[in-house]
Amino acid sequence: MSEASPCLHCGACCSHFRVSFFWGECTSAGGTVPDDLVAPISPSRVAMLGTDCKPTRCTALVGTVGSTVQCSIYDQRSSTCREFEASWANGEANVDCDAARAAFGLPPLQPGFETFEAV
Repeated sequence: MSEASPCLHCGACCSHFRVSFFWGECTSAGGTVPDDLVAPISPSRVAMLGTDCKPTRCTALVGTVGSTVQCSIYDQRSSTCREFEASWANGEANVDCDAARAAFGLPPLQPGFETFEAV
């Protein structure tokens, strides 16, 4: 992840949304997400621990939301996390990113961060 990424100072998405994905992404099924970090939510889907309840905070998130954060399984993260983009990552706003940030009293990101990857 680029040092210029505002995601390294945010983490709101990891503490606001349920992170669910197909169970086949777990290590026991040949995927990358550690089995001990997920909980079943249906016969075919799992959720990252901590995002399957309220208050929400992914167990893989390290640090303080809005200050300094990182994903402890960044290289092993699910497709849901890989596909989530911060606002302006591709030149357009992401209303979900903005909503998560607002839930923590953080302002929406502004254009100019088009060259980074998300948490």
